[in-house]
Amino acid sequence: MKSFLLGLLLGIILVVVLALAIPEKTSPTEFVQAGWEQLFPPPSNAEFLAENAEQPGVEQTKSGLQYKVIKAGEGASPTATDTALVKYEGRLRDGTVFDANEQTPMPVGAVVPGFSEALQLMQKGGEYRIWIPSDLAYGDVSPGPELPANSLLIFDVTLLDFISAAQMEELRQQMQAQGVPGGPPPTR
Repeated sequence: MKSFLLGLLLGIILVVVLALAIPEKTSPTEFVQAGWEQLFPPPSNAEFLAENAEQPGVEQTKSGLQYKVIKAGEGASPTATDTALVKYEGRLRDGTVFDANEQTPMPVGAVVPGFSEALQLMQKGGEYRIWIPSDLAYGDVSPGPELPANSLLIFDVTLLDFISAAQMEELRQQMQAQGVPGGPPPTR
């Protein structure tokens, strides 16, 4: 009975201490989450990646990029000079989605290094989940309020297609020659 009362008293003290440490405008769910995180802080990015590397199907490159092939693609892989057409969703470790797109053309070599490296591992039709350590993303710089500095980025990516730099230049020239609206003006 004494141990029960002691446990109850300690529990009440813990709730009071946590209540004093958490802002007033906090929902009960946020209160519990904040209290849980104070008692059991989430692992650091390095700890998370070390644990993640042990998960079935997760591969890690020499740079530290981690990926899991959800669906293998076919054919060649894009190079850094190619332009890829991708579908993706980017999340933080807590699940917050910071970016998503259905069909986005992007120069493979003009994105953060970890994303570029991952695209160059994929083939057309491939679907990957990638974990980009902060040093292969934005590092200690916050590119905007939705992405804190030193963020580990998690992406689900589908490589829909890609074209070479030569094919992209050919398309640009065709658009220019045809005077396509929104394209470069024709040269004479």
